[in-house]
Amino acid sequence: MNIAHLLLGAAQEFRDIPALARGDAVHLDHWNLWRKVSVMSAHLTARFGLSRGDRVAFAMTNCVESIEVMYAIWHAGLCAVPMNAKLHAREFAFILENSGARLCFVTPDLTTTIAEAAREAPALKEIVDVTTGAYALMQGGDAGPVADCEPTDTAWLFYTSGTTGRPKGAMLSHRNLLAMTLNYYADVDRPPAGSSIVHAAPISHGSGLWNFPMVARGVTQVFPESGHYDVPETVGLMNRWPDCSIFLAPTMVKRLIEHGSVSELKPGALRLITYGGAPMYVSDLKRALDTLGNVLCQLYGQGESPMTITHLSREIHADRRHPRWEQRLASAGLADTCVEVRVVDDEGRKVPVGEVGEIIVKGDTVMSGYWNNPEATARSLRSGWLWTGDVGAFDEDGFLTLKDRSKDMIISGGSNIYPREIEDVLNLHPAVAECSVVGRPHPEWGEEVVAFVVARPGANLSPAELDRLCLDNIARFKRPKDYRFVDALPKNNYGKILKTELRTKL
Repeated sequence: MNIAHLLLGAAQEFRDIPALARGDAVHLDHWNLWRKVSVMSAHLTARFGLSRGDRVAFAMTNCVESIEVMYAIWHAGLCAVPMNAKLHAREFAFILENSGARLCFVTPDLTTTIAEAAREAPALKEIVDVTTGAYALMQGGDAGPVADCEPTDTAWLFYTSGTTGRPKGAMLSHRNLLAMTLNYYADVDRPPAGSSIVHAAPISHGSGLWNFPMVARGVTQVFPESGHYDVPETVGLMNRWPDCSIFLAPTMVKRLIEHGSVSELKPGALRLITYGGAPMYVSDLKRALDTLGNVLCQLYGQGESPMTITHLSREIHADRRHPRWEQRLASAGLADTCVEVRVVDDEGRKVPVGEVGEIIVKGDTVMSGYWNNPEATARSLRSGWLWTGDVGAFDEDGFLTLKDRSKDMIISGGSNIYPREIEDVLNLHPAVAECSVVGRPHPEWGEEVVAFVVARPGANLSPAELDRLCLDNIARFKRPKDYRFVDALPKNNYGKILKTELRTKL
């Protein structure tokens, strides 16, 4: 089993239908995308000397080449390592070193940053800018055969931060990705050939994972020329490529419905918005339904079970006559078809309906473990179940409501931010005695980062100093938006900092 066979099937069945578009223009049809990928894969093995299972990273602003690169990697039997284009050089360096990636594809805006990161990744032998002659050379020559892979071979190595502050690489196999793809058709949608998806969200995350069900159905994948989410540009692309699906974080949905250009959407332009990655206020959901119509589907998943734990379908969103409609809108929906979901106590026993516990999930979408991290794997995978660390409760109809996020994770603009990672950086400052980071509600981004800091006796600290420290070590979007200087942090009898008490001071 090789996930690249999805593209082969599309090339055979949807040969002349556009596969990739850059803005308004067709880039490649499905047959020629398959041909290009096949040739590129031969270069990966022959020119770069890569062999089955080797890791190939990419750090790319959204562009058509990202799909070419991914399928060439899988066609050659290699493992893709997607990296968020907004990461700091030190974060890139950790992922490149930890994964042992031997090759990295980049867009020109990230060439310098990745070159800096590569100094700490001895296994990395070459960086290829997809706008240069080095990439163009990969388009010449004979096509290579699609590699034989086992269903359990790792295809997608997704790095997600943890409580230690160090990212962990979730190993997603060809089987995981295929199960996720089939689950899309069961619980989300079955788009027709010739419809479209606009990749406005990062291709390294949810939007990129949606490429699989789109490829298999002959859907045109459209990349904004700007490389990012711009509401007027996105609306224009939906009109140009109608019957459009799109993955958006809740904040992106809110920006869409509040922008004047939303009125320019033509009938039939928008097929479906899948949203996830953060809570969405019921008031915003109602406004989105009123503005856009019945085009919303929510998903709840993790990098360790990609896009697949629970879902809230279009039909449930639209069922205003149900007596518990608003409560359902506030939930994460029903268990996905391909998984079993439970809420359990600390011993793994199912708790009664309405009782809060940890959410665990089991199924063919669940990762095989964390890359080179058996301790973290043992904590998260127990008897085949993924312990998500999220806390929630089922109601009598099987709807799951998330009650809290474990590990005090902050979700801002759809991105996961882990306080420990920021605390580790702040503690590098010699004048910082202690610190603790929490999330504060924000009307647009969901949450923003606030740091409570205790200075050492006699030391003078300024927000500017701490800002500079953060910007030198972590991605800009993770830095605190507010610093609160306090004499002491609240703690319990065991010395644990009471973040719940800190949140009352916001």
